[in-house]
Amino acid sequence: MPGREAEETRYPTVEFVLHAVAGWINKHRTMNGVRAEFGQCSPQEAMQMAKDLGVTIEDLRAFAAKGVGAANSLPKMLSALSVDAQALTESDPAVMRDLQRTCILCDHKSRCRRELAEGSAVQHFRKFCPNAFTFDALFKQKSQRPSH
Repeated sequence: MPGREAEETRYPTVEFVLHAVAGWINKHRTMNGVRAEFGQCSPQEAMQMAKDLGVTIEDLRAFAAKGVGAANSLPKMLSALSVDAQALTESDPAVMRDLQRTCILCDHKSRCRRELAEGSAVQHFRKFCPNAFTFDALFKQKSQRPSH
């Protein structure tokens, strides 16, 4: 009919699948870009980067393979556990780097994201999080500090 806007037919299932495929493609493009950039570094540059970061060259390669955002759940987990990430970074940067390194290399990211989204991470993190031991040490240390 003239003057009427064309109605747009929507297919939610198809849109969901297309968005999922597009997200997967973008993720792999980003990861391949990081790997390619790292691959273009000379061995000396890679060694210097590893030294600057305080990690082994093997860890640096593993970090590059995991891609950008591999430790994105760490700040959320720290917040869920009532740990101030900024204060921890300032007071004990070595512990924070260890938490980040462990998070990057973790194989339980999907469960972590799910538990965080559901609000159950605080109850279950010890079952899946490779940083659980360090978190428990932080809690113990915090409880042993004299209160003012």
